[in-house]
Amino acid sequence: MRRAVFNQKGGVGKSTIAVNLAAVGAAEGRRTLVVDLDPQCNATQYLLGEEARRLPTTLLDYFESHLYLTFRSRSPEEFVHPTPFENLSILPAHPELEEIEDKLESRYKMFKLRDLLRSLDGFQEVYMDTPPAFNFYSRSALLAADSCLVPFDCDRFSRNALYTLLENIAEIRRDHNPDLRMEGIVVNQYQARARLPRKIVEELVAEGLPVLKTYLSSSVVVRESHDKACPLIHLDPRHKLAEEFRALHGELKAASAS
Repeated sequence: MRRAVFNQKGGVGKSTIAVNLAAVGAAEGRRTLVVDLDPQCNATQYLLGEEARRLPTTLLDYFESHLYLTFRSRSPEEFVHPTPFENLSILPAHPELEEIEDKLESRYKMFKLRDLLRSLDGFQEVYMDTPPAFNFYSRSALLAADSCLVPFDCDRFSRNALYTLLENIAEIRRDHNPDLRMEGIVVNQYQARARLPRKIVEELVAEGLPVLKTYLSSSVVVRESHDKACPLIHLDPRHKLAEEFRALHGELKAASAS
């Protein structure tokens, strides 16, 4: 299963959700891959910490190999790196991805990520962390994905932008990837006692939008998890939010099996 974690709005928790769901799958014994397509490199740093600065290859090298004929041919496995967590690997990002985006788009290289992932055998779960924009890299992820998860952070700005986001996903499905399905909206940074988040989520459910049943709580432990480069189920497996990530992963696994 290849999942794109996508939202055009920044700060909604894409990297946190992608990494923690991947960590849960890996902890359950499933060979899992995180693909970091964001030049901010948040998912890469989340899983590798300072080691992220010393990687011999990243997705930048992979995409450049399809722009410049002087690059030698490399096997797909050369771009995949292990993390400190068993069964969990990463295709890391690089800040210079932003500099080559226009060249990649003008030469219509959007299917190259799909080709790369199809050539990597053995991964049971793949989570693609995307930039906060509907650009070359997020479209590449949606073209390569079986499904899409949309993080939603319970504010009115996210609410207003949701329809455009869903239209963009539908466009990719209609024009390029008919197998892409909208797996669900992930309610993130949810505060059950606050009136506005409850009201907004109730509106989404009432409209029949695919809101997943597991809501992710707001917690400062996420910042600690980022700082220590350690997913929540390894940092504090008994924490409420770690349990919620396990529940969300279970919900997704059950739905994909049905």
